[in-house]
Parts: sequence; structure tokens; C-alpha cells
Amino acid sequence: MTDRRTATVVGGGIAGLAAAVSLLQAGWQVRVLERAAASGEVGAGLAVTRNGMAALDALGVGAVVRTAGHRTRAAGTRDQGGRWLLQVPGTDDPGAPTAAWGVHRQRLHGALLGAASAADLVSGARVTALEPGAPDGVPAVVTWTDDAGEHTAATDLVVAADGIRSVVRGALFPEVDLRYSGWTSWRAVVDDDSTTDEGFTPFWGPAAEFGAVRISDTELYWYGYFRHPERRPIADEAAAATALFAGWAPAVRALVAATDPVRLLRHDVHHLPHGLPGYTCGRTVLIGDAAHAMLPTMGQGANTSLEDGVCVGRLIGAPVTAGAPLAAALSAFDRARRPRCRQIARRSALTARFGAHVPGGLPQVLRNAALRAVPAGPAAAAGAAVLRWEPPVSPAG
Repeated sequence: MTDRRTATVVGGGIAGLAAAVSLLQAGWQVRVLERAAASGEVGAGLAVTRNGMAALDALGVGAVVRTAGHRTRAAGTRDQGGRWLLQVPGTDDPGAPTAAWGVHRQRLHGALLGAASAADLVSGARVTALEPGAPDGVPAVVTWTDDAGEHTAATDLVVAADGIRSVVRGALFPEVDLRYSGWTSWRAVVDDDSTTDEGFTPFWGPAAEFGAVRISDTELYWYGYFRHPERRPIADEAAAATALFAGWAPAVRALVAATDPVRLLRHDVHHLPHGLPGYTCGRTVLIGDAAHAMLPTMGQGANTSLEDGVCVGRLIGAPVTAGAPLAAALSAFDRARRPRCRQIARRSALTARFGAHVPGGLPQVLRNAALRAVPAGPAAAAGAAVLRWEPPVSPAG
């Protein structure tokens, strides 16, 4: 037996593993329940921005991710023909708000999985019931099934990191509206060993966005975000992508043409337009997409999930280990995370409305003209506050 506090993390993706690592750092005993039969991460690539890298450094895996990825920067925005709408001045400072690291999601997940090796990782675990407990009273109780049958365990803390269709969120906040955005996104990784890297530069076209980021010396990740009916299949995804981006810049067309159709993914984009009334309930805390699924137009989904994971350990795990009441620690987490994530979600929606969601014709002409008139310095500074996030200091640190 042990006197260590226990946590059950529901979901073994980026958010869940980040929380597991942070709780282990705080001295907790951690179990991770992952629904998939094998631990891994579905997806292609992503850009870890400065705030996400600060979170990874706090988790002790920043150096591993830097080695596994490719350093780049946010360089601005272009129109679909490749002409600059807004060009951000470059800098070699790795601590600048525009600094970013492109990395394959599987490599990021692998780095977190290695750091969480002391946790009890249960694969193929489907959570079927949850009693959230009371922060100053009875423990939470989690029930799940796997190949060995049904299991029930009491736990001091439940971390709901089970993604955009969170079972835990559905049980605790059944009234919350998960909504289809009206948009879907292709994603792919292309083999490419060219040495050119002009930075991360989204292209905004009529009701669509294209972006690419280098994720290693030999790979480029790209995405294509466009309006499409929900759950509407496309018979030939590669041909559809070629047709949609046919009139775009040569670099865009070349990447689409170089894509192996087998490696082309597409996922509909859902979000929580009104957020949650709180990120905690009883002894349960919600993080990542389970708490604040947002539009991808600021690239902050994974980055805020990493922040969340760090804060679970720094704002809940470490204070409770040091003797603070769990109720106070949960409240501190909610006060720190919910306003920030709601602000980023709103900014993401605004960026979509002013960017990829603008239709062709006169609206796009007017938008492009307005954006070209914006000075690059103030425009870059406007987003710096989000990217300058630093992890909170825990009582133990």
C-alpha cells in the first residue's frame, strides 16, 4: 500500500500524457486509461509554438522534441497566389514569440510516452461510468472495461483528457453543445529534403486555407482547410485536393501533387463554441479538447493541451502534495485555465472569420487590402501575449 495521492487520467493522447508526466513530477501515482488497443497518436504534423515548447520544457522533454522536430518560425500570411498579405520580420531568437518547432505528432507523443513510463498505462480501456466524487469528501470512482473484463477504481483525482468527443464531458456536462464548424481539413506528410524553409506561412484563399511546416530534415507537413458538409465522403480525396488548390501558388500545388494518397488524411472540424461552465466537477478536471475544443486557425489546440497538462501538476498535484486542500487547487486551476483558453478559442474564431472563412470575390479583395495596410510590427505584437505564456511555479519548484 502507499500513501501517495492517486490520479486516473482518461485518455492517453498529448493532453493526457502531459498531465500524467506533470502529476508524476508532483509525486502522484498515476493510471492512464487509453481507449485505443495500442498506444499511439493518429495524425500528421503540428507546429509547437513558444508556449507549447515552454510546457514541454517544464515536462522535461523539450530537448527531445527539439531534436525530433525542426525549428522554424511564423513568417506571416499570403494570399492563394503566394503574394504577401502580412510579412512578419524574422529573428533567430528561439525565445521570440514567432519561434516554433515543426514535429510529427507521433514523435511528440512518443516523447511524452517515454516521460510517463512510471505511470500505469492501460490500453484498450473504455470508460463506462464515472462518479466525480467531492473535493473535500468521497473519492471519485471510475469504471472501465478492457480485454480482461470490467474494473472499478476509486481515485483522488480524475483527469478527463479523452478528446473532442469526451465521454467524461458528456457525463458531467450533457448540455454542452459540440458543434460541427462547417469545415474539414486534409492533412499529410510529404517526403522532402530541400533546404529551403521560409517559415510557417498560411495561404488564405476563397473559403479555404493551406499551410505547410517542415517537421524534419526530410519531411514537410501540410494541411488544407475548407468548407464541406459534415460526414460527407469524398470518393477520391487526392483528386479533390488537387482540384481545390489548382489555382493556388506553385508551392501549394507542388506539395499536393507530391502527396501519396495513402498518407492523405481528412477530419471534420468540431468545436465547443460556448465552452464549458467550468473545467472541474467534483474531483474531476477536464483538459485539452475535452475542455476547450477550438477552431484550428491559431494552431493552439495541441499547445494549450500541453499547457493544461503542466498546470494539472503545477496547480493541482504539487499544491495538494504540499498540503493544500484539493478544492482550492481545483479552483485555482479553473481560474487560471478557463479564461485563457476561452480567450484563445474566441481569437481562433475571429481569425477564421477574417481569414479562411472569407469567401471569394469582393469580400476577399477587401480583406486582403485591409490586411496589407496593417503594419507588421503591431500585428505580430498583438498575438505575442498568447505565445509568451510561462508555466506556473509549483510549491515544490
